[in-house]
Amino acid sequence: MNDESFTIRPGKTDLPGAGEAGASFAVLPWRAWDSPDARAAWDALAARAGTPNPFFESWYLLPGLARFDPRGRLQIAALRSGEEAAGLAPLQRAGRYGKHPLPHLAVWLHANAFLGAPLVAAGYEETFWEALLDWADRHASAALFLHAAALPLDAALTDALLAVGARQRRRVVLVHREERAMLASPLGPAAYLEHALPGKKRKELRRQQARLAEQGALAFVRRQDSEEIAGWIEQFLALEARGWKGSAGSALACAGETAGLFRTSMTAAAERGCLERLSLELDGQPIAMLATLISPPGAFSYKTAFDEHFARFSPGVLLQLENLALLERAGVRWADSCAAPDHPMIDSLWRERRVIGRYSIAIGGAARRALFGRIAAFELSRNPQGLT
Repeated sequence: MNDESFTIRPGKTDLPGAGEAGASFAVLPWRAWDSPDARAAWDALAARAGTPNPFFESWYLLPGLARFDPRGRLQIAALRSGEEAAGLAPLQRAGRYGKHPLPHLAVWLHANAFLGAPLVAAGYEETFWEALLDWADRHASAALFLHAAALPLDAALTDALLAVGARQRRRVVLVHREERAMLASPLGPAAYLEHALPGKKRKELRRQQARLAEQGALAFVRRQDSEEIAGWIEQFLALEARGWKGSAGSALACAGETAGLFRTSMTAAAERGCLERLSLELDGQPIAMLATLISPPGAFSYKTAFDEHFARFSPGVLLQLENLALLERAGVRWADSCAAPDHPMIDSLWRERRVIGRYSIAIGGAARRALFGRIAAFELSRNPQGLT
């Protein structure tokens, strides 16, 4: 992918990739955005995004790019308006689509990024998609289509993509959808819990907490500052690694890239005041921990771990009961669990659902779009839920 940009309308901007011609759309190596001025513009965009996504904010995306793409092959597509960034998303050229050798363009995600919504300032959603698709048409090269994964189906950003597709008579195909647990209610924590769980289950959880308290001094600890963040990070990594994820080789600490990403991003999030750390401690030692990313009006339940030696007391569930305090947190209207569909624990407690989808989008000329139509038809025939 070569450095490419084109002007949209007159103006002036000093952001990466833009010249005196003004507001523009550019696709540049991601390192072009790794400077103080560029990060400041990026952060200002995140604060204006109509669909919040902490996984595409500078403090999270840049460390991920540095660790998973050290050669700098991935790029960032950005819309600029005046002297402000108005839209931004990481892009890659992929040679395979699932198991199939189908070259395509994609909004880039890694395994520890749980939302793929581009950061787009409210009101610029259609402009962003128009610019990205125009660029993709011009620079498709071997790519057969554009793929955008983990988009929230109920967001203005996704509505804008569908509107642009309809207006341009461009196929925008929902090839997969899933629901994951979400917390969104006017109820307070106590009332929500009574609504979510039957009395017998609530009684059992109270019994488990009482039995756990007999093991030592039990306390919930909630932190929203950056003090002692380094120690907290190491405790989390160690706790997760001692459990089933460590045995399976999927714990953050099992790979230098993911451990480094966690250390760097959680430190940055804490320093920015957008990390809530919640722990259940027994005699001063954490037996369950939860990292929640705050991105108003939303919150994202990023990572959790618990000590399996205390599994009979359900420490992870007890921690989530305390976490219902999110319902009363100022500036937060909903929380995304970031969990897999049908999660056995969080689905029974968080009763709302967030619908997430993967879209494949036609690009290029008539021949390429005709081939894409056949690809999409084949995928939908194997995955009928994409039609809903």
